[in-house]
Amino acid sequence: MTDLQQQVIEAHGGLERFRRFSFLTARLHQFGILWDLKGKSDTLTHAHVRVNLRKEEVSHWPFYPTQNRSRFTPDEVTIETREGELVEKLSRPRASFDGFAMETHWSDPQLAYFAGYTMWTYLTSPFILAQPGVVAEEIAPWSEQGETWRRLRTTFPATIATHSREQTFYIGPDGLIRRHDYEVEIQGNNTAARYLLEPVTVEGITLPSKFRVYPRDPDNRPTAEPLIVGVDLSDYRFE
Repeated sequence: MTDLQQQVIEAHGGLERFRRFSFLTARLHQFGILWDLKGKSDTLTHAHVRVNLRKEEVSHWPFYPTQNRSRFTPDEVTIETREGELVEKLSRPRASFDGFAMETHWSDPQLAYFAGYTMWTYLTSPFILAQPGVVAEEIAPWSEQGETWRRLRTTFPATIATHSREQTFYIGPDGLIRRHDYEVEIQGNNTAARYLLEPVTVEGITLPSKFRVYPRDPDNRPTAEPLIVGVDLSDYRFE
C-alpha cells in the first residue's frame, strides 16, 4: 500500500475502526439529469440504502411508487416486495447493459445494479483501496479550488463491480477525498467527476454528506452543466 493510500485511509478514520462495522445505512435524496434520461425520474428520489461493508451487497428502498426493495450483488439483482416476495430478477446484470448509451432507459433491476455498485463504491471509499486486488499508484498532483490535490490512480479487479476498472481519487491537504473521476462503462463510457462535499463524522468515520457528479472535458476539467447526479445523504448509521 502506498503512503498516500495509508494517509487517506487514516484521515477518514482508519482501517481498524472501519472494520469494526458490518453495515452502513443512510437516507438519500437524489436528483440530476440522469434519472430522467433513464426513465426513472422518481424511483429513488427519496430512498434508503443499506451497504454491506464486508462484501459487495447493497439494498435500496422504496422503489417508488411501490414499497419494493432491491438486493444487489455483482452477479444477480432482485426486486422484492416488503414481505420478501420476488418481483423481478436479473442474472449476469452487467451483460444486460451491452450497447447502452447515456440516454438508454433502464429496468428497475438495472437501476438497482447501477445504484448498488455505485453506493458500495462511494460509501466504502477510501477503505476500498485496501481490498484484495486493488492497485493504486500516485500520479502527478492537480490544482483546483485554490488547493493542490494529490492523486491516486486506482485499478480495480474484475471481481469488484464498479463504474470502470481505472479510477482516480483526488486527496486534499487534510487527507480527505475531494474528487473522484471515472468513466461509466454501462452507459457508453461517459466521463464523470464526482465531488465529495460537507464531510461529517459518524462513529469516528468521516463521510461526505453530499455528492455532485459532473461531466469532464478533454482537459480534465469538470463542466458546470449539466449536473449528472446530485445526492444528499443523512441519518448515517453503522452496525
